[in-house]
Amino acid sequence: MQRVMVTGAGGYIGTTLVPMLLEQGYAVRAVDRFFFGRELLPSEPGLELIQEDVRRLTAAHFDGVDAVIDLAAISNDPSGELFQDVTWAVNHRARVRCAEMAKQAGVKRYVLPSSCSIYGFQPDGVIANEESATNPLTTYAKANEQAEHGVLPLADDKFTVVVLRQATVYGYSPRMRLDLAVNGMTFGAWKTGKLPLMRDGSQWRPMVHVRDTASAQIFMLTAPADKVNGRVFNVGSEVNNYQIGQLAQIVVDTLPQEVTIEWYGDADTRSYRVSFDRIEQLGWRAQRVAEDGVREIAAKLEAGELDRTSETITLDWYKNLVKWHTIIRQVELYGGIFDIPLAEFEKSRPEAAE
Repeated sequence: MQRVMVTGAGGYIGTTLVPMLLEQGYAVRAVDRFFFGRELLPSEPGLELIQEDVRRLTAAHFDGVDAVIDLAAISNDPSGELFQDVTWAVNHRARVRCAEMAKQAGVKRYVLPSSCSIYGFQPDGVIANEESATNPLTTYAKANEQAEHGVLPLADDKFTVVVLRQATVYGYSPRMRLDLAVNGMTFGAWKTGKLPLMRDGSQWRPMVHVRDTASAQIFMLTAPADKVNGRVFNVGSEVNNYQIGQLAQIVVDTLPQEVTIEWYGDADTRSYRVSFDRIEQLGWRAQRVAEDGVREIAAKLEAGELDRTSETITLDWYKNLVKWHTIIRQVELYGGIFDIPLAEFEKSRPEAAE
């Protein structure tokens, strides 16, 4: 049984990836801060949970590990801009350090899930492939690009390094995110019957279902080293290259209730399409399209198993954690809020001093 260490295992992709790995017979060492709770991962044989910050990994964390999937990151552009220093530390430096430590520990394979956002926005008619010039526009994208530059040179005959540039992810996951395009569109349309959309809807975006990107990461654990080592692969599919207006219409047509698209603002000229030929030539194929994501999210909403909360909006949840941490530090005494250890109370009694 191979043991795979997954960093960021408690996140949106991680809580989908880990059960899939277990189903396929892998042992999993799941490393995360677990900002969203440990209970989102199944309690199963073969799963080891380690609560740790990826900036504090030690050699012991890599004991007995055959492969690393390094998912841990401060996710999305708004979070990256608010927490810029942390994003650089986690998304760039901690990942390079993780890869270096994995190599030193004798780990055989390292997979870095990066992002197609590093292509930025491309000229009209350009379909970006892995050799295209990158144009990262945000802290999140720039940190991903620098992580790629840091880990790829580590590849050699004994250490296989693979970079996966993921399209924008969608679909249901135990650690659900409603701040992603398809997911957010679906929730808003289902909840209000209206779908606000910036004009003119012709801009392109690549998408990939969360289970598909997880399957691509698993695929790379056993892909022939001579075909993947030191290489970059876009993860998605041509059919999942959508124009935003087309994507909105899919949401409208897939939901059972009547939904109206409401256009606003000036035309958004930012646009990019991506080629996925390289990974498909290896034999991996995406299995899902946007309609699948819309249906599964709508089903969860109808069943009352999903709603928009601060936990489903990544930046809101990060802000809450920072706020609560400040409040708790201000009021905590003797290791508690209302409950104070009995020993401390006993020491304060007058007779205890006699």
